[in-house]
Amino acid sequence: MQNAPITTLNLPGIKKLRSGKVREVFDLGETLLFVATDRLSAFDVVFPNPIPDKGRVLTQLSAFWFRRFTFVRNHMITSDIEKFPGELAPFHQQLHGRSMIVRKAQPLPVECVVRGYLAGSGWKEYQERGTVSGVKLPAGLQLASQLPEPIFTPSTKSDVGHDENIDWKECCRLLGDDVAERARDLSLKIYEAGREHAAKVGIIVADTKFEFGHFENDLLLIDECLTPDSSRFWPADQYVVGQSPPSYDKQFVRDYLETIAWDKTPPAPSLPQEIIVKTSLKYRDALERLIGAELP
Repeated sequence: MQNAPITTLNLPGIKKLRSGKVREVFDLGETLLFVATDRLSAFDVVFPNPIPDKGRVLTQLSAFWFRRFTFVRNHMITSDIEKFPGELAPFHQQLHGRSMIVRKAQPLPVECVVRGYLAGSGWKEYQERGTVSGVKLPAGLQLASQLPEPIFTPSTKSDVGHDENIDWKECCRLLGDDVAERARDLSLKIYEAGREHAAKVGIIVADTKFEFGHFENDLLLIDECLTPDSSRFWPADQYVVGQSPPSYDKQFVRDYLETIAWDKTPPAPSLPQEIIVKTSLKYRDALERLIGAELP
């Protein structure tokens, strides 16, 4: 059953630290409360229309991967609302299914993008220079071509405005060589493990982005993991090289936005009901295929 969409959230008596493009973050003292709303951002602009169930999909799918990838520490303490602190009890109805208690990690100033296929900004750069984030690729690749091997293509991180692709040298300058290498190696390993699982249920993970943070002298996987917001998911049975495949993610919305007269700057236009409904169904379908169960 679909819950009423949530676009913003305040919890009286609980300190809100920030509102991101999608998540509300609250300070619980030793820990944080992450709440995924149903807000949608595309081209780094937040839209006025919520996507029903989107926040629950993002949270449940991230929790699934966090539990699955035992080879990397992550920031999740629990997504089980029955284990939340007592002061959150009055808010269970709003928080149910879309929130998790997490460790207070210090985020790296870089987003860790892994690409297994040529799409999006990577495709545009390849057409111009034959590279993606400075990584030289073979000639003759087409849109949606699988790369010879997955590549790490980091970017800057911005809560407002556009993320910018950076090369490996700049990544090392921002993070230091040791941290950059650790983040790269973990990103590639997580991507490979996620791609292998997704392939079994007919989904191609074309690319994805991860975030990491420092916590107690360790590097934790934070924020979200392999969701339709942070990844390109393509149905394997409709994949054709040279064409932009249909998707289980917000690329569906981006494709629609390319057909209307909007300059990709705020304010965002309202989305037609048909686009809202189809996007919600795509998010749910991705989750249910990947976790092998319906959205709780």
